[in-house]
Amino acid sequence: MAIYHFSAKIISRKAGSSAVASAAYRAAERLHDDRLNRNHDFTNKAGVIHSEVMLPEGAPERLCDRTTLWNEIEAKEKRYDAQLAREVEFSIPREMSEKQGVQLARDFVDEQFVKRGMVADLNVHWDQAADGSPKPHAHVMLSMRHVKGQGFGNKVADWNDRALLKDWREAWAAHVNERLTELSIDARVDHRSYADQGIALEPQHKIGPAASRRPSQGLESERIEDHARIARENGDKIIANPNVALDAITRSQSTFTTRDLATFAFRHSDGKEQFDQVMGAVRANSELVALGKDGRDQDRFTSRDMIAVEARLQRAADELAARSGHGVADRHRDAALASAEGRGLVLSGEQRDAFEHVTGSAGLASVVGYAGSGKSAMLGVAREVWEGQGYTVRGAALSGIAAENLEGGSGIQSRTIASLEHAWGQGREQLGPRDVLVVDEAGMIGSRQMERVLSQARDAGAKVVMVGDPEQLQAIEAGAAFRSVTERHGAAEITEIRRQREDWQRDATRALATGRSGEAIHAYDSRGMVHAADTREAARGELVDGWDRARQVEPGNSRIILTHTNAEVRELNEEARGRLRASGDLGDDVAVKTERGDRQFASGDRIMFLRNERGMGVKNGTLATIERVSAEGMAVRLDDGRGVAFDTKDYAHVDHGYAATFHKSQGVTVDRAHILATPGMDRHSAYVGMSRHRDSVQVHYGHDDFADRGQLVRALSRDRGKDMAGDYARPEQDQARAFADRREIRFPERARQMVEKVRDKTRGMFAGFRPKPAPEKTTLPERVAADRPLAPSQARAIERYGRAAADMERMRAKGLPVLAHQEQALAKAGDALDQTRPHAARDLASAIERNPRLARDAAEGNTGGAAKAMEIERQVRIDPEKRAGRFMEQWQGMQEARASMERAGDRAGAEKLGKRMESIAGGLHRDPQLESVLRARAPELALSMERGRSIGQELARSIQPDRDRDRGMSR
Repeated sequence: MAIYHFSAKIISRKAGSSAVASAAYRAAERLHDDRLNRNHDFTNKAGVIHSEVMLPEGAPERLCDRTTLWNEIEAKEKRYDAQLAREVEFSIPREMSEKQGVQLARDFVDEQFVKRGMVADLNVHWDQAADGSPKPHAHVMLSMRHVKGQGFGNKVADWNDRALLKDWREAWAAHVNERLTELSIDARVDHRSYADQGIALEPQHKIGPAASRRPSQGLESERIEDHARIARENGDKIIANPNVALDAITRSQSTFTTRDLATFAFRHSDGKEQFDQVMGAVRANSELVALGKDGRDQDRFTSRDMIAVEARLQRAADELAARSGHGVADRHRDAALASAEGRGLVLSGEQRDAFEHVTGSAGLASVVGYAGSGKSAMLGVAREVWEGQGYTVRGAALSGIAAENLEGGSGIQSRTIASLEHAWGQGREQLGPRDVLVVDEAGMIGSRQMERVLSQARDAGAKVVMVGDPEQLQAIEAGAAFRSVTERHGAAEITEIRRQREDWQRDATRALATGRSGEAIHAYDSRGMVHAADTREAARGELVDGWDRARQVEPGNSRIILTHTNAEVRELNEEARGRLRASGDLGDDVAVKTERGDRQFASGDRIMFLRNERGMGVKNGTLATIERVSAEGMAVRLDDGRGVAFDTKDYAHVDHGYAATFHKSQGVTVDRAHILATPGMDRHSAYVGMSRHRDSVQVHYGHDDFADRGQLVRALSRDRGKDMAGDYARPEQDQARAFADRREIRFPERARQMVEKVRDKTRGMFAGFRPKPAPEKTTLPERVAADRPLAPSQARAIERYGRAAADMERMRAKGLPVLAHQEQALAKAGDALDQTRPHAARDLASAIERNPRLARDAAEGNTGGAAKAMEIERQVRIDPEKRAGRFMEQWQGMQEARASMERAGDRAGAEKLGKRMESIAGGLHRDPQLESVLRARAPELALSMERGRSIGQELARSIQPDRDRDRGMSR
């Protein structure tokens, strides 16, 4: 968990400061101060690993000399209270190396300060804390006057705008997180204040190590004392209420490790003694839930609050799904389909199934659709049906551009979820029973926000339709809500790709959607669409060359350049604009002050809007072409054909729009896409980027980023899917496997472990106890999908697994050892089955344990019963209520079996079974959801819960008197 710190202050003469002295201290140099006629010598200062003066374009080279720079600035200021410089301080993630940290700081300073026209004096310090851990940070002293000719001109008032500091703070967080992703470092920062995050802690000051060694010097002493006070008070708050720490940590991640907790505790405590107390308080907190070990053999934890959020999410989804009051008449369906066909839109079989699914009567419907599969077109037809039935249809998405694309593709009036929630909080635009809320790009929405949306809809009696793809870009906040809901309630799937025009490209998109990135890259590579260069810079140039050629040959086609980071977007925008300037396609440049700094715009330029503005009808990510521009404003033509004019003093959130990040592009469709691949990409961004096009995509990369094609494939195949606390409510070995599968951690001897996994899972919690065989089920499982015919691939996989399991069972029945090739056959069959649905092999193994006949039936080709039993096991696995029902059934069965043994005089057997029951009761804490449900149902188990005791302890106590009686100890 990297630490976020970003602050700014003014170095002022009124406060007794000298710009020359400040610069000397931060650079650990000896500088002569002309105004004071004295030397400031800090050459004995340690920890400065990088120091340089960075100049904006056109500044004289002499200003690179630190003495010259700051003496000229001092000489320019005449007032006794002059503001000499601005200083920005920010923390560098300690997870980075020194080289990585310096590059991180340089890139940010260049992008945010130097390109705005400021002279920046950058110094990176790599100090150490008292415990020896690194405390890397940077100091940036900035000029407050712009460079004019050979010297400094007037001060720039815009650089003092408080809104600019807010943008810098946000930009630093985004910059850090992008670089952490590029470096495959599993850490993130959040720029929001604790108050904005709802965390009851006070932010601390940043104190440098040298200042901490001078505790008696004036203002620094006050800052040090205040810093320690805040840390101490925050520590006291956590010790008094450890929930504060759990709430802060789980804002962006549903689960966390001991290292994450220790990093947080170190930040919010004063000294080792309080650190130990903070760690002890959090570890002892009843709200902390241990989930077991993950695939890296690290203990993972969550909070009961996060479990409660997921429980509320599940409950809201369950209640919505159970409602059936939003049906539509067949005549409205037929009329909408006929109207669509009249416009030339004929829904495919999958689209039509999804159309019927979402227009059904249920209060919750989900659609999982591959990128470019025509989800929006289907929703447009559904909108006509709902409106024909008298419903009001509203659209929502996490980002502005996704909402805009939903509206453009379906005609559903859409806005961001944040703006909807704000309106609801103000008592406006409330949902009602005649509303249908369509949530697009649902995979990007975190658990807390999704829970609020579904709960709001449930309470209002509205219908919710969620559309997305869990394989595309992941949620920013904690959790994977869309994946969780669709796993529980099922979803209509649209796998037929319609965006790409050629079959092989549609196949490549399907490969990307199913995690086979290497297969897709090979397909494009074999057709000359993957290009390597010696360096990233060369690759960038070749990309823009190809983009420019395509632009001139096919001027009527749409196109976009995509990459991972904002810094690369800026470079690509500048190079692309240079090509248009060279070919005479731009008018005269006009300098315009934007919120990101001074930019040159001209008629013919492509621009991107960067902030939602309902009055103008634009959203963050909207693209347009400039028709007229002046220093005061511009008139543009949006890509949807509308014209918009605005003054930059009212709206300055624009930038060049030739290139965009993958996050900005989700939902976009163009004829041609050009991609610059960088190390921060993963399979999710690769899927989004390589599926935006209709006709072609060109992928470029440099050998300084990827040594060869294999390394490119490995980077673009990494799975960084988010987890849920509920993912770990399963045996510990399976937690590790699930964690590894989500993060592409490859284990050796997979076949052997698969056999062991299946063997362990089939034993389950009640290993060693054999209840009576379960009778054949006559009722169908709850999930609608189970009623449908099995897909041929799944039927074959079930048959193959059943054949392997039946072979092994025949060997055991004959008293013979299971052969290695039979174990391997079961392992391979399990792998194939898991390809059809996650954890399918585990569910079938559990079903076969309860009813061994299923394996024999499946082996003979009768797979229907196995499929239904698998669905029942899946429901038990994911639903705490059903797990509780299964537990109680089997617990009561063991009680009866034990009583029968006692009556028959089999005291040894009864004693053995009693110990097994105690062990099971003692293990209930590993499944907090099950534990919570069982506690509520304690009377059904003839238990009277005593305060302070867990359900497991009460179950164990219920066995103890009988065991004492068996030993002759009762009176």
